[in-house]
Amino acid sequence: MDNRKDDYYYIRKIQTNLKFITNHITGVDYDAFLNDEILQDAMMFRLIQISEESRKLSDSFKAEHNSVPWNALVGLRNRIVHDYGNVDLTVVYDTLSVDIPVMKKRLQNIRF
Repeated sequence: MDNRKDDYYYIRKIQTNLKFITNHITGVDYDAFLNDEILQDAMMFRLIQISEESRKLSDSFKAEHNSVPWNALVGLRNRIVHDYGNVDLTVVYDTLSVDIPVMKKRLQNIRF
């Protein structure tokens, strides 16, 4: 088994987190999201993980897949981590329900 931590490794981890998010946010409206602290925490944890993993991708990989907003992911992660008590849940929900499915679709067919 190959244990290298390369672009393939990190993309697989990102894809797993994207799948988790879409599986658990699909069909959840904004009010339900606001009233479920466990779901909020799980989703924000996954967003942080995606951001951390995306930071480890090579610059050449990110340039080749520049339709993904890599910098925005890092920015969202920083807001969640450094200002957790004041995170705008509207932005988080919109990211989860609108942006993440688009990102999942863009990354699902990456081949190495």
